[in-house]
Amino acid sequence: MLVPTPPVAAAPNRNLAFSRALFEELLRGGVRHVCVCPGSRSAALAMACAATPGLRVWTHVDERSAAFFALGLAKASRTPVALVCTSGTAAANFLPAIVEANLSRVPLLALTADRPAELRECGAPQTIDQVRLFGTHVRWYAEAPLPEPTDAGLRQVRALASRAVAEATGPTPGPVHLNLPFREPLDPRAVAADAARDATPLAISGRAPAPFTRVVAAVADASPDLVSELAGLVRAHERGVIAVGPLDLEDDAIDAIAALGVATGWPIVAEPAAQLRSGAHAGRVAVLATADWLLRDAGFARAHAPDIVLRFGPMPTSKAFRLWIERDPPAHHVVVDPGAGWEDPLHAATAIVRADPVRLATRLVRRLGVSPAVAQPSAWLSAWRAADAAAARVVAEAGTASASITTPALVRALAGALPDGATLYVSNSMAVRDLDCFWPAGERRVRVLANRGANGIDGILSSALGAAAAGQGPVALLIGDLAFLHDVGALVAARRHRLPLVIVAVNDDGGGIFSLLPVAAHGERAHFDALFRVPHGMDLAAAARGFGIGAVRVGGEVGLRNALATALAADATTVLEVPLDRARDVALRRTIERDVAAALAESVAAA
Repeated sequence: MLVPTPPVAAAPNRNLAFSRALFEELLRGGVRHVCVCPGSRSAALAMACAATPGLRVWTHVDERSAAFFALGLAKASRTPVALVCTSGTAAANFLPAIVEANLSRVPLLALTADRPAELRECGAPQTIDQVRLFGTHVRWYAEAPLPEPTDAGLRQVRALASRAVAEATGPTPGPVHLNLPFREPLDPRAVAADAARDATPLAISGRAPAPFTRVVAAVADASPDLVSELAGLVRAHERGVIAVGPLDLEDDAIDAIAALGVATGWPIVAEPAAQLRSGAHAGRVAVLATADWLLRDAGFARAHAPDIVLRFGPMPTSKAFRLWIERDPPAHHVVVDPGAGWEDPLHAATAIVRADPVRLATRLVRRLGVSPAVAQPSAWLSAWRAADAAAARVVAEAGTASASITTPALVRALAGALPDGATLYVSNSMAVRDLDCFWPAGERRVRVLANRGANGIDGILSSALGAAAAGQGPVALLIGDLAFLHDVGALVAARRHRLPLVIVAVNDDGGGIFSLLPVAAHGERAHFDALFRVPHGMDLAAAARGFGIGAVRVGGEVGLRNALATALAADATTVLEVPLDRARDVALRRTIERDVAAALAESVAAA
């Protein structure tokens, strides 16, 4: 029986041998997807990843979109994703997504082809300084040596790949940059002198199917003393709150934090992107759906200042939450973060706990036992529950009498249309805040993803398409018009790869968020529009159709619900353009704020 020739040994030249060994080890380390942009200097990398069984290759026409696509794919799949580009400014276009991946802790591997040293700083075309191109925005950087078809050279590239994956997926995941210089020939021509010299079977084949170097990371655990200390704080303070910022929590973490809410008898402030707003636990845990509205009421916020906040992950998006903590800092503000970050923008944390959230919450629940609040809720918890119910009634009725689409109606339609197990990607600016304000608590499990590291509006379409490429169920995107236009070129990938994604694009003809900021009250209207709102007058549905993407412009809540049902059943990308009157929307928000305040006053009077 013939023994298959190992791919590395069969490589026609050193560049292909190097590249094949690299991708073999990336695959063994956990990489399953590679996003590739066309280029000459990166030809060996492109051909090698395409020839590696087990890798899915996604080709893109531009590097910026490719990088954000990889970001969304890595988020949705919870696996590291590799990026390949040629030399020059191609690599520079990875930067925005690299920055986001760094701050939101998403494992990406940027593989940038480069000119060899003799062609740098001498006027060679398509050459820039790529050494440490991404600066402090990556977990690790390495400049690979020029490929050598030797035992030492092949073992080095295998170890390099193993370390790159380990650095990207460590306790604080994030992007890694490998700069890879290549000399000619860049094509797969055979070079007799490049036959593997003195290469051992280990160098040629690695330790298949295991990685060349396996890195075992210890889990950040909570000591018994720490658990005892936190349990003491919980018992000593009835007026506590559990807060969860934008975290893509997995099921075990959701269950552990929900159980901790029950054990402490505290309410949980969790935005939709914390994954706790919806799920099977929703009926038994006090996860607040209207915390942002409640904390806008000065009287309620003052009367319900906490003595202790136990926060998991980043700060919640809600500005009202931030101001609440700033105005009356709790005596204890404990931040749980297993990584090496410093999630304390208010400089108010009394302790940062480097521990795995699941293990810490589970051990703390065991130490606390069953809270008396389970049998008879405390006055503190009861007050939060009553207030949340009162505000939820106001939000549920908001905008129902309007013939045109309102933001509450839009979010209600999305919440009603997405099936259990769906994913909703949400853009920054207004979209993520709209979701926080209007997304109801419920038992249907919808995973919410957002690029909340740098909070930019760039690359959102590409990120959502990457999430759709993970193939883990229906995916929808809620996005504003400026973010849509910022990344409209991503629709090329949507058409090329035939990805099923429902894009709900809110068109209020400009940056609507600025209408809610103090700057809107200053200066002439013309200057405000020109400098901040930036009206564009674009027909988003027509723009999408120009890329060959199905698109409709919808009006009214019933029309939107019907369009969502049709789009979710389609096996392609569909754009639903939703026109929104921003001035009317701002007025509605002010009405909701007043009505919530009135409902809270009634609730207090009734009690």
